[in-house]
Amino acid sequence: MRDRAPGLPARVGAFVLRTLRNEGRTIFVDPVRRLLGRGPAGLLLAGVAVGGVIFFHALAQRPAGADVVRAVGGVQGDLPLWLALLRTPVSLYVPALDLPVWAGITQLFLAFALAENSLGRARTLAVAYATTLAGTLTARVMIMAGPDRWGFGLPPEAGQVLDTGPSAAVVGLFTYISVVRRAPVVFLLTGGSMVWESIAKPNLAGREHLVAVAAAIVLGLLHGRRRPAWLPDPLRGTKRPKRSGPAGPGGAAGPGSVAAPDSAAPAAPSAAEMPSPRVDARVNMDI
Repeated sequence: MRDRAPGLPARVGAFVLRTLRNEGRTIFVDPVRRLLGRGPAGLLLAGVAVGGVIFFHALAQRPAGADVVRAVGGVQGDLPLWLALLRTPVSLYVPALDLPVWAGITQLFLAFALAENSLGRARTLAVAYATTLAGTLTARVMIMAGPDRWGFGLPPEAGQVLDTGPSAAVVGLFTYISVVRRAPVVFLLTGGSMVWESIAKPNLAGREHLVAVAAAIVLGLLHGRRRPAWLPDPLRGTKRPKRSGPAGPGGAAGPGSVAAPDSAAPAAPSAAEMPSPRVDARVNMDI
């Protein structure tokens, strides 16, 4: 008797298990192996991010400290553009007022730790800052458009809302990793939760998170096509093997190789050693 082919539920279950196993290896197992090889240095960005959030949170608990935090990292839509750009890097470490700090620290640590050991420090910082900046600039465009523009715009009062926190960077890093590592489950969990957040609680932060997801998708699709000039070359400082074609008969190099100079071959005479034509002519005439 022939064995019956597995039914549709069995095939779907096998596909889901295979996908989860592959994602678990690429998203978690490989970065953990790199972390074990690098040691505590592999958690530098995660430690700095968590330490920065805890520091600014503790500083903001006092009235004078709250004024300092707002002055160095407070970003709002009604600020001048140059001032908003100047405060944006610090605003990543300033916790949002309407979100629990300690609940977001775990996500922050996990996002930066996985990204640093999967992408490297330079790319992790670039993606985190680019997605945060994309949300901040898009919010300013929404406020400038006004509330009557196809549901895209925001009222002028949104320009006075304090726009801080590392949530856009966390969402952007998870989305970028899921696109680069081809992890559809992580992508659906991250993007789906942001869509649900924007529907359940339509506010400025929800829209910025959607913008961060979109920016991370674009950056992930462009990953590996061409290395930007501001990213370090991982092959820099290593000796690349020289290309050589197949050897011809008698050990001669093929047409695709560059032959090395033969030290035994006589060197061609230089221009100073060549006899002058006028001297040769004069000698012939004398003879």
